[in-house]
Amino acid sequence: MLSRTAENLYWLARYVERAENMARLLDVTIRMAGLFPHQAGSNEWHSTLIAAGCANGFYAKHEDATPAAVIHYMTRDPDNSSSILSCLETARRNSRAVRTALTADMWEAVNSTWLEARVLQEAEFATESVHRFLDWVKERSRLFDGAVVGTMLRNDACWFTRLGTFIERADSTARLIDVKYHVLLPEYESVGGAADYHQWAAILRSVSALRAYHWVYRDRIKPWLIAELLILRPETPRSLIACLGEIMLNLDLLAQNYGRRNECHRLAGQMHAKLRFERIDQIFQGGLHEFLTGFINANIELGNEISRQYLS
Repeated sequence: MLSRTAENLYWLARYVERAENMARLLDVTIRMAGLFPHQAGSNEWHSTLIAAGCANGFYAKHEDATPAAVIHYMTRDPDNSSSILSCLETARRNSRAVRTALTADMWEAVNSTWLEARVLQEAEFATESVHRFLDWVKERSRLFDGAVVGTMLRNDACWFTRLGTFIERADSTARLIDVKYHVLLPEYESVGGAADYHQWAAILRSVSALRAYHWVYRDRIKPWLIAELLILRPETPRSLIACLGEIMLNLDLLAQNYGRRNECHRLAGQMHAKLRFERIDQIFQGGLHEFLTGFINANIELGNEISRQYLS
């Protein structure tokens, strides 16, 4: 496969996944702001910008993290390359470049999403109604993901597409946990208090894991168990170890197909092994923030190595 084709497939999947992750972040922020409107202030919205990696760009244009400003910047600001509409536009541009490598269902999922997004009205992005738009984005992303899983040949085109999805998903999950642990809980709210409980529940909802948590642990919500679920439990589709497992699988398939292994394979194996043999109490003893920061940096390095070995 041409490296340019592989690159377009990889980034097509990353941008579709990023659009969904942005929608999930905004959705959980709106939920929390609605639960504690007298406490929320700009803290929830500021933390969302940090989790999305958009804080620097946002504050270059805006003085305060108001709900309307954050929603506009993260949903449709053309100056933000990670805004939802920017992600959908970039995904469609990548899909057009590799139209013949996509199945009809994949192309239809991306193209129809962009065509519908282009005609959205101003009212769709208002603070009180944007949740409908966010639900639509998540639905369209799942449609694309289902088309990939259900209709793509299991060849290198599929493997590069899946790599993009899981590299992006791992980054999003790690950032979400890190921001909750350090930013979301108000200074005056004790750990274990009402706000803390609902914030952690909102985090679980943002990754569609609230029911999974109660199924696995059959216990009340505890921060360390949530961290374990989203970091170390392979049963959870968006956990870090589940994402690394999928990355390892697709890299191994590429290595078999092309007859060689590279630095990206070593890095992925190292990251996966560390997660397999970690315990949540050890992670907390060493510092959850430090662990997640290390993971995010390693994931960025892994993405760079994949680009260097296959996409350049």
